[in-house]
Order: sequence, then structure tokens, then C-alpha cells
Amino acid sequence: MSDRGRKVGLLVGKENTFPEPFLDLVNQRGREDGIQAEPAVLGGTGELHATDYAVIVDRISHEVPFYRAYLKSAVLLGTVVVNDPFWWEADEKFFECTLARKLGVAVPRTVVLPNKAYIPDIDPQRSLRNLQYPLDWEAIVRYTGLPAILKPNTGGGWKDVHLVHSVEDLIRAYDTSGEKTMILQEFIDWQDYIRCICIGRKHILPIRYNPKVAFAERYATDQPVTGRLRERAVADAGRLCEALGYDMNTVEFAVKDDTLYAIDFLNPAPDFDNFSIKEENFGWVLEHMSDLVLRYARGEAEPPWRGTYRWWRYLDGSSRPPPHPPRKGEGETEPARKGEGEMAEGD
Repeated sequence: MSDRGRKVGLLVGKENTFPEPFLDLVNQRGREDGIQAEPAVLGGTGELHATDYAVIVDRISHEVPFYRAYLKSAVLLGTVVVNDPFWWEADEKFFECTLARKLGVAVPRTVVLPNKAYIPDIDPQRSLRNLQYPLDWEAIVRYTGLPAILKPNTGGGWKDVHLVHSVEDLIRAYDTSGEKTMILQEFIDWQDYIRCICIGRKHILPIRYNPKVAFAERYATDQPVTGRLRERAVADAGRLCEALGYDMNTVEFAVKDDTLYAIDFLNPAPDFDNFSIKEENFGWVLEHMSDLVLRYARGEAEPPWRGTYRWWRYLDGSSRPPPHPPRKGEGETEPARKGEGEMAEGD
């Protein structure tokens, strides 16, 4: 095993309860195989400079664009990145709602809205000629119903989320959205709420969750999810994560009248803080995250995205497409005269 094959890197932001125990456990469990885990250190890097890391766990590149650029190149050069930086950058909530519907997973009725504001170079009169204006707000709320939830098409942390009860409420909230693309969703007046922590697309931990209370009290570990409800949450969360290819994610379900509505499942850097998810769940996360990266570092597993992008087929000589056969007359040359085509010494 090469030095590169022995290293696992972790990219983090402000979180401080997950990184050290995770790195310690990977080092402890990987020591026999010479696997070393550490905070990844990145700087100015050439386009063909292979990273030292066999695996990088990315929990912050959505907020640090340099990391995202670095990670895309690292993927191309053979590093396993959790989660896939290409798909993470492309993914959006409105697309996920469409995907969920196609997969047979219930989601609230959802409408994507044009932006309220644009960058200065956009001229509303000339640049936006394909946009319907004004919007038919009445038709939009007839589809979603009222009340409804207005929220950003990307992002998380319950930021810029509005519960609106009328068209007037909706327009007021929409007018504060600036350059963010927003979606409007049917409000599910839930009777139960479940958040699933998902690791490796196979390991799903459903936990009762209350988004209405203080952040540190949202996970209700004293009310376990059991029986048929647990089975359905695990099945739907697994289906979504497998389709999206996320090795770490959380999937939230609002439960109403025996239907599980997938509310939020774009969380590729999910909350892993022990004070939030609680100690028992924190131990589960450490176990399965360390097992995931060790399997990748040992070469025992392939990431879900490897080989799926068009450019992969051009990287391996054995998988390159055959050359296009020349048309008649193309590629035909006269026999070279003696001496022609021979490179002189020193050229």
C-alpha cells in the first residue's frame, strides 16, 4: 500500500465535537493497515498534483469555494471524496422533489420561483425576455395550498424559511429573498416528524425530531421510531440516498395521516455534533463513518459516483471509445519518400 493509500483527510469548518473523535477512531481502527487520518491541509496546487489523501471527508466546501475546486481535481486524480463534489454542487431541492416523485417517495407540492433580484449585469428589460411577468400568484398558491413554506432552493440550517398564510404574506417574504432562487412548498401540518441520519447509503438511523424547539433539543432520543414507521422511513431514506449517491446525508420526513413526506434531503454535510444528535447517536455516526472511510482507504469499496461522469471513459485506455472510422479518403497518405518523415538528430 502506497503512502497515499494510507491517508484519510478531513475538511471541516467551525464544528468541534466530531472531528477529533472521528480522526482518533479511524487512526485506532486503521493502525494495523497503516492507515493514518488527519485534518487535510490544502494550498495552492497544480492541476496534475495528486493529493496525498486516498480519502477526503468534505464537510465545508459548500462554504469555501477553493476547497470545492481542489476536490473536483482530486476526484479526477483518484481520491475518494465524501460526498461527490460534482453532484453536491449541481444538486438542488427542486430537482430533488422531482426525483423523489419519480422514485415513488411522497413530497409536498412544490413550485420553483424566478429570482426576485439579479446581479447588476442583468438588464430586466433585455436579459429576462423569457420570464413570465407578472407571476400568477393566485395560480401558484392554488397548487401548493395555504399556508405554505417559502425557502431557498439550496442551502440549509432553516435559514430564510418563511411560513406564509396568504398571497400578501408570500409576496412580502418573496420580496426579501434577493438573488436567492426560492421554492414554495405545500405546508404539511405534521403529526410526527423523523430525521434519518444516513451513512454509506445503507446505514439509516431514524430519530424522532422536532424542528419547532431549540436546536439542541430537537432530537428526541427517548421516543424511538419503531415498527412499520421505522421500516418505511429507512426504505424511503435509503432509496433517496442511493439515487443521489450521498454517503453522508440526513433525510427529514413529516408524517401526516400515515404518509411520510420527504421534507429536506439535501444535507451532504449533516449535523454530527454530539450535543445536537446526542451521545448514543454520535457513537453510531462515529462507528459507521470510520468504517466507511476505512473501506474506501483499503480499496474494499468503490464510491457511488466513480465512472459515472462522461469524462471517466477517456481516462483509462481500456475504456476509451473506439476511434471514429475515417471516411473514404480521410487519413490516406502517399507512401513517404526515403528520408521524409525521419526526424533529424537534434530536432
